[in-house]
Amino acid sequence: MPLEARLLAAQGALTPRAYEQLAILVLLVDDRDKVVHDAAERTLGRIPVEALQAYLARSDVPIGMREFFGDRGIFPAEIPPIETDEPTDEPLIDTESPDQSEPVDDDSRDSAVLKIAKMGFTERLKAAMKGSREVRAILIRDPNRLISTSVLSSPKLSETDVESYARMASVSEDVLRIIGSNRQWMRNYGVVVGLARNPKTPLAMSMNLMARLSERDLAMLSTDRNVPDPLRIAARKKVISNISRK
Repeated sequence: MPLEARLLAAQGALTPRAYEQLAILVLLVDDRDKVVHDAAERTLGRIPVEALQAYLARSDVPIGMREFFGDRGIFPAEIPPIETDEPTDEPLIDTESPDQSEPVDDDSRDSAVLKIAKMGFTERLKAAMKGSREVRAILIRDPNRLISTSVLSSPKLSETDVESYARMASVSEDVLRIIGSNRQWMRNYGVVVGLARNPKTPLAMSMNLMARLSERDLAMLSTDRNVPDPLRIAARKKVISNISRK
């Protein structure tokens, strides 16, 4: 996850729901960056103890989260019944989901989709960083921007992956902006073409990338009905201008 996003998350600014905020903070108190760690600790310290005790008494709070706060001397207001067969009661701290360490069997994307659908927020966040290529290709489309952008910080990420994401019309603008701002990735011509022809790419970025396209790709862009009209028209004018100079 980018440092800026981790710092915002450590300040409790990215997620509106209590569970997601606490789950992220629990992860970020172990962050390798001292600034992020300290911010997460301060945010946790601002939460009233009574509010935490009441929240931890809910039956849907994972055991791992109760253990984390129990180690800090904060316990549920009353002990809720534990239903061990509920997936939300599995420990969330320092655990690995099968999707994070094992490839998807038989190249089954449907299998990966079903597994991800059963994941909680924290599990998806971990899988975005540590999951298989198939899992990351699904999570790059996640509606939560923290999860989708975290895929771009995965140590397993390759330029081939980035090139694939740049072509996806189903990813968010945030993802495309991050790709377009990375100088190393933008040295890859396939990434440039993918962004230029992606209808979700911000128009200003697409216009700037147009100058880097080959004549063939520029001609294809000039007739592409999926891209914004201003981009297609600009590409057509450039094609005509190039022909007139010959």
